[in-house]
This record gives sequence, structure tokens and C-alpha cells, in this order.
Amino acid sequence: MQAQRTLRRLPRLALIPLLFATVAAHAATDPLAPTAHWSAYTAGRATTPPMGWSSWNAFGTNIDEEKIMGAAQRIVDSGLAAKGYRYINIDDGWALRRHEPDGRLEARPDRFPSTVNGGFRPFTDKLHAMGLKAGIYSDLGRNTCSQAYGGDDPNLPKGSILEREVGLYGHIDQDIALFFRDWGFDFIKVDGCGVRAYGADSPKVKSGDYRALKPILDLESVARSDIPAVQAEFTQINDALKRSNPDGDFLLSLCVWGAGDVRAWGKNFGNISRTSDDIRPQWSRLLSNLDSAVRRELYGHPGSWNDPDMLFIGAGDFDANHLVEAKSHFTLWAMLNSPLMTGADLRTTPQALIDIFGNADIIALNQDPAGNQAVLAYDADDLEILVKTLASGDKAVAVFNRGFAAVDADLTADHLKLRKDAPIKLTDLWSKADTTFTNETKVHVAPRETRIFRVQGTRALAQGVYLSEVPGSVNPAVDGVTTPQVDPTVFRSSFGWTGTKGGGERPMYAGWGGARADSTPYGQLLQIAGTPYAAGIGILANSRLEVRNGDYRRIEAHVGVDDSARDRTHAVTFMIYGDGKLLAKSKPLRWGQPAQALSADVGGAKVVELVAKSTGGVNEQLPVTWGGAALLSSAQAR
Repeated sequence: MQAQRTLRRLPRLALIPLLFATVAAHAATDPLAPTAHWSAYTAGRATTPPMGWSSWNAFGTNIDEEKIMGAAQRIVDSGLAAKGYRYINIDDGWALRRHEPDGRLEARPDRFPSTVNGGFRPFTDKLHAMGLKAGIYSDLGRNTCSQAYGGDDPNLPKGSILEREVGLYGHIDQDIALFFRDWGFDFIKVDGCGVRAYGADSPKVKSGDYRALKPILDLESVARSDIPAVQAEFTQINDALKRSNPDGDFLLSLCVWGAGDVRAWGKNFGNISRTSDDIRPQWSRLLSNLDSAVRRELYGHPGSWNDPDMLFIGAGDFDANHLVEAKSHFTLWAMLNSPLMTGADLRTTPQALIDIFGNADIIALNQDPAGNQAVLAYDADDLEILVKTLASGDKAVAVFNRGFAAVDADLTADHLKLRKDAPIKLTDLWSKADTTFTNETKVHVAPRETRIFRVQGTRALAQGVYLSEVPGSVNPAVDGVTTPQVDPTVFRSSFGWTGTKGGGERPMYAGWGGARADSTPYGQLLQIAGTPYAAGIGILANSRLEVRNGDYRRIEAHVGVDDSARDRTHAVTFMIYGDGKLLAKSKPLRWGQPAQALSADVGGAKVVELVAKSTGGVNEQLPVTWGGAALLSSAQAR
């Protein structure tokens, strides 16, 4: 009451900033309060997934200027640069030492001759003159991954303990200014080994080779990770990047391998965020890395992309003798909106693999401006169907055979959310052959093959889009996950960094329970009180979704507690906001109660927010469904 009396005494214009301050303060204390803005990362230059080349897969730390410039020249000469491959990224192995006492980093002049007189500027100038961009590597900690795990690698930094501390820790402002302002880099990959592998019990710390740094990141355990501390360092990095790049021309790659619940927050801190441990040139590892990202369709957006690691085309199961597997690798990464970062020694890469990298039709799917990661329309152990909605209104569909026997897959209009009674045209993006069908067709898929098509048809939802069709415009700002759990759906490969020593690769955290398109958070079909929904958003209670509206005039959904919920007591209230204003609210709904139709006029609203609020104590037991959630161009209900 006192606050209301104070407001009444203030002049009308004076109320405006006070009201905004009050709303902001409320949002700061209540994560479900509407904010009226899009919170996912939009800094830097990543409106589409970055494309280019990185040194690590081919060379590890054994890098030099000749190898890197050779890759750059092949990218230009082959025409890949003209197709979007622009970033030439130096990974671990470039640093000689940190000069004492000023702390300035020095490159290895024996490997990078152009750095002899003061650093990498002559090198980046060469790349820029070729129309390319330059990327560099660092670490959150004092030391890098190769220093932690590289054994007796002769390419590691030299000098005293302090001189060999070439990571960002304690030098964020200095190093970022050096990389971007002085040396002219455009991209930085920030690894996390330095805040993971140098605890007091580490053998390399005990031996006196390195100073101890308390681990704040644990690859196997979310509970043992200090997530706020990791986020705080990335916040400092972002602040430094903005100071050193006033034009905003930079890219930040977060490489914490899916650890520390990064699925939920990486999209707010950087342009690309690793979803898994490192990829290797093995089919089983492709499955692991794919699975870490394929169910995060709502966590990747223009400006902040999921990254299942670099393309390993050119080696092992993806070399020129395995073109089926290499094409699958490229196709799947394109459909996931993964950065298309090649890792082969391009100086000797066969033309057949260059042709895979250069498939312009598939590149166009990856670079589509709508930024919609593909959604699983069919999900089984041996076959998956992924569908992506393009800015033009066309679709792309990939039919992926994970197994070792050929499959004749049924592809249906329902998978594509297209009308069953209208013709559907498929254009094969490898063979360029066209076929037309109505309702359903058979697609023959060889072992390990991925068939990829561009699709034209008549939309099932004529006047708008289902939210699950446009995940690039839907951000789970709060997804309700309170106790992150390991994900049992991620394929676990053998022969990791330790061979078969130890206990094997155990299930890892990869977003189990997070928001999903056309699925509950735990992979089940959406259903409320026995009524299934082929389209919709599944999420936990006490969640808030941000939706970029564009020019749509109405939003509609059928809301309720999903039948898969274990909490059958607590009610959930669903709310729709437009630019921070409450537009619609459901009655409290419990498990088993029929869905309630909820709709609102959102014409003119830039950000629509969908909130599901409950007094239940365990969100993980209360999955909820926004059934058939759709944005419509007409103000009239369907």
C-alpha cells in the first residue's frame, strides 16, 4: 500500500522509469517473470553457423605456418571459400610461453616465422588479404588441454612454470586485447581443461610441472562442477571481447564438452557451444556426438549454435574409402546447424571429399537464415528421420540409417507436417533426382547412409507454423530442470582416450529432461488426458519459453500436464505474455484433466513468452505440454 501511495504522488512521466525498474527487479528475483526480450546470445558474427577449417584433427599440436596457410590456400583454390568456408583456426600448440614479467604471450617463431617481429599480425593480415578470417585457441585455466593430456609432447610451451601458463586465467583482458586488437584474430575457441585437470591431486601438479588450480568443471558430474564460477569467467571473456571488438566482429566458441549443464546456459554465453567430448574418426563416435546434439533442437538459435565438434571427414571411417559415411557425417552436421569446420589436411585431401564439403545445396540448409535446427520426426535405435523448416517455407528431410542393414523407410506427410492429399516433391541433394508422392513413400537407405532431400509441399497448417517447426525462434529461457541427470539416450562408444582401461564410457549429461519439440522432455510422445499431440512443445513445469514472433497475429495451444507426469497432485497454470504483458491465463490444471485451449492476440508483439507455473516441488516429475502450439497469421482462431 505504501508503494501504491508513493506512485500516486509522482508525476506521470516520472512513473515510467520507476515502473521499468520495478519490472526488471521482479524479473531478477523471479525467473518466470516475463522480461519482454530475447535472452539467447546475439553478440558477435554468427547469424548462421560458422564455416571453415581447424588444425586440430589433422595435426594436433604439430602445427606450423606452412600447414595452416596450405589449408587456407586449398580452401580458396577449391572454391570452398566462395561457398562460405572462411575461418582458418589455429588450435592448441601455437604458444611458446608467457613472457615475464609483463605477461605477454609469445608464439612459436620456429613454427610461425611471420611472428618473429612481434606476433601474429602479419599472419592474420595474410589470411584477411585472401578474404578469410583467423581463429586462435586458449583455455579457461592457466594451462591448456595438451599440457594436461599431451604426455611428452615436444610442441608444448617452454620455460618456467609461470612462463608455461598460457591460458586465460588471470590474463583475460590482456590476452583478449592481444588476440583481437593487436594480432587481428576474429575467432577464439576457449577450452576448459585448465579448470578441470590441474587439481592438487593431479600427477602433473604433484610432480611440480604445473601449479594447482582448483577444478570448477567436471566432465562426468554436474554436481561436482561450480557452474556459476565457469559462467563468471565466460562473462569476463565476453566483456573483454566487446571492448576489443567495438564493431562486434568476433566469434566465441565454448568448449566444455557438454559438461557443467552447459546445455542450459551455453546459448547465453557464446556463439557455439560444444555438446560432447572430442570427436574421433570412428562411426561409433559420430553416433555419440550426434546424439549429444540432436535432441537439443530448442537450444540452438541464430547467434548461438550447438556444436557436436568438428567434421572428421578425411580420416578413419570418413576417409575417401568411406564416402557413404563421410556424406552422412556432412549431412547430419548440416541438418543440426553445427558449425561446418573441416579438420582434414586439405593440402592432400582427395577431390571426392572436397566435393562433399562443397555440396552447395546441403551447405544452404546449414546456412538457412531461419536458423531452425532439424527436429526428430522419427526416433529409433537404427533409423532416424530429421526434418528442418527453411526460411522459404520449404522443408529439408534426412533419413539416417544408423545400423548395418539396409532399411526401406516409410516417409510420410505427417513426418513433414504437410498435407496428405497434396503432392509432395523430393529433390535428392546428392543425386539431384526429383520424385513426387502423395501421403507416403518408401525411401531405401543403405547401411550408414543418410538420404537427404529438399521438400516442397502444401503445409498442413495453412495459416501459420507450429512452434516445433521453428525451434530457431523458440528459446527455453527457463526449462524447469532443477536436478540435471545423465542422458541414457546418447550412444556410448568404446576406445576413448584411455582405450579400454578403467570402467568404460558411462552415460554423460546431455540435456536429459530439457525442452523438446514434438516430444516430452524424456522422449515420449506428447499426450494430455489420453489425447495425443503430433506437434507441440514438451517442457517441465516452472518454465518460461521466449518466442520471436515476427509478423504473426495470434498464438494458440492446448495446454495441460502431460500423461507421463509422475506428480499427480500439483496443478500447473499456463500463461501467455506479449512483450511483457499478460494476454491469457489458464485455470490450474492437474494430471488427468483435459487440456485447456489457450490463445492470445499477439499482433505487434516482438517477444511472446509462454510460462508454466506450479507449486510442485519437483519439476522433473511434472512435464507439461503446449499441445499444437502455433503462431497464426490470422487473428481468427483455427
